[in-house]
Amino acid sequence: MKNLITCIGEILIDFLPIDSTGTTMGFHMHPGGAPFNVAVGLAHLGHPVAFVSKVSSDYFGRYLLAYAQAQGIDTRCLLTSAAAPSTLAFVAIESGEPVFTFYGEGAADALLHLDDIPPACFADTSILHFGGISLLRGTTPATVLSVVEQLQGQALVSFDPNMRPRLIRDEQSYRALLQRFFGLSDVIKISAADCAWLAPDQPVERVATELLAQGAAFVAVTHGSAGVLALRITPAGQIERWHVPAYPVEIRDTVGAGDAFSAGLLAALAKRGVVSRATLVSLAPAEIEAALHFASAVAALTCTRVGANPPMYVDVMQFLQAAAHHHDP
Repeated sequence: MKNLITCIGEILIDFLPIDSTGTTMGFHMHPGGAPFNVAVGLAHLGHPVAFVSKVSSDYFGRYLLAYAQAQGIDTRCLLTSAAAPSTLAFVAIESGEPVFTFYGEGAADALLHLDDIPPACFADTSILHFGGISLLRGTTPATVLSVVEQLQGQALVSFDPNMRPRLIRDEQSYRALLQRFFGLSDVIKISAADCAWLAPDQPVERVATELLAQGAAFVAVTHGSAGVLALRITPAGQIERWHVPAYPVEIRDTVGAGDAFSAGLLAALAKRGVVSRATLVSLAPAEIEAALHFASAVAALTCTRVGANPPMYVDVMQFLQAAAHHHDP
């Protein structure tokens, strides 16, 4: 049985600030990129996961490849380019506020071509996850679109747009591309901030309902400490709703929390045999709720650590038991 979750998109280095009295004195290097964070999260939860992208053969690319392998991620389709640099993102503190500087022009992960990817890369894929800034640059957006179109109906398609408005150059074409992806996706995980950019002044539930109307079967809207709103369309066309509160934790860093939620949700769905749209819409409501609790716990634990460093499965189970919300994922 096909059991692999495959993530496709950007892989980069986040340089997080070493802060001294409100001034950045240096940087810590952390592997990053939204779809890659999801892959790491899935690996930590013990689910078989593959990552499809292109990395540079420069120092940072070699570091990312070695890191992916050390996490237990299947890297057969993490291709190497000697001709392009790695994507680098710097976060500094200026007047007490984070400022972002991004170096991604002509980077390896933006230059993925369909003919770079061996056809066997998706043979065992039961769930495909994509999204993030890989939909903004180079040849990668068109490649991801082709992959999604090919796998629609063959695998469960999961999309987290993970928007970065400051990096959007051509808003009209980006919005058009998002519409294509929304129409092709079974599962959409979107943040309240994404909803506000997508449809200003609209309530998040209305945005989520509209995404169901465009073709999704399940939409989860994450809203930080306000928890998660999830909507599912039933085979009869009814809309079911869940609201799962966030777990209270001491927050050290929210980097990668949304990606950790996606990893937790997909791992919990896969464990329940949800690897197609049909199995997703027919899953018992209590099982959906348990999956949302599990995903929320994964996100909460990620917020207790610096950098996108998602928890191990055993940590999540201990956390859920301690929180007295025990749902066996």
